[in-house]
Amino acid sequence: MDVKVAFVIACLCTLAITSTEAGIPKCCVATATDIPVGLLLKVHSWNMQTSSGACDIPALILYVKEMKKPICAHPKVKRTLMVLQWLIKKNKLKAAY
Repeated sequence: MDVKVAFVIACLCTLAITSTEAGIPKCCVATATDIPVGLLLKVHSWNMQTSSGACDIPALILYVKEMKKPICAHPKVKRTLMVLQWLIKKNKLKAAY
């Protein structure tokens, strides 16, 4: 009976660790500043990583269509991204890229 209880507890602990990724956040450790405009046009969502918390550096995390891993960009890229998204909404930017 004790072996069954120990086995169930071990299975539950394993499930908890694997489902929560052991509580380790995924952080950007380096950022890029020279991201091509064509790649920025393919960004479908983004979020900011702040340096206050679990991650050490501020970064702009870009999720690009057709890419599995996100791109870690310098926060200065946010302004360029916002301008491009605004231009796309206003139909002033043609899909030349």
